[in-house]
Amino acid sequence: MQNTYHEAIQTLKSGGVLLYPSDTIWGIGCDVRNDRAIDKILELKNRPASKGLIVLISKIEQLSEYVEQVPDIAWDLVEFAENPLTVIYPKGKNVSPSLLGPNGSIAIRLVKDEFCKGLIYRYQRAILSTSANLSGEPSPLNFDGISPAIIAGVDHVLKNPAGEGPTKKASKIVQLGLHGDYKLIRG
Repeated sequence: MQNTYHEAIQTLKSGGVLLYPSDTIWGIGCDVRNDRAIDKILELKNRPASKGLIVLISKIEQLSEYVEQVPDIAWDLVEFAENPLTVIYPKGKNVSPSLLGPNGSIAIRLVKDEFCKGLIYRYQRAILSTSANLSGEPSPLNFDGISPAIIAGVDHVLKNPAGEGPTKKASKIVQLGLHGDYKLIRG
């Protein structure tokens, strides 16, 4: 499995853009601190910079690395979520400013899918994730649904040697406040 990830890790380290199966749907990603790679992704997708992007982490301890103050409720909410859950935290840090909302918020998902988790763990840093589609088109549920323009526009395609598995769907999104208040954004 290590060899499967090698080129993907090198792509991320060199500032490249990666097409990969995330824990939900096929995604496009890069290093969360690389402005150039993020701009390339937005251009490739023809996506406005104002639309939010998600940060993926492989272990819960990484929350403190990317969130100024993790609300107490977040630890249990994230760790015990049975399905993929993206949480919007009030104040992000240690990422490109383009990953932060206008109010400084940051969207993060703790990945539980072993293949995607393995990628992030081996990279030893969070990665950006956005659906592997052109802006306005449906999110691809499998590799065959990805636009040829997207495939041609990335620096590396990472496939799971075990296959894609069942068709997946986008994560739920919850917005948390510092005092435990929350709002469901996407169910």
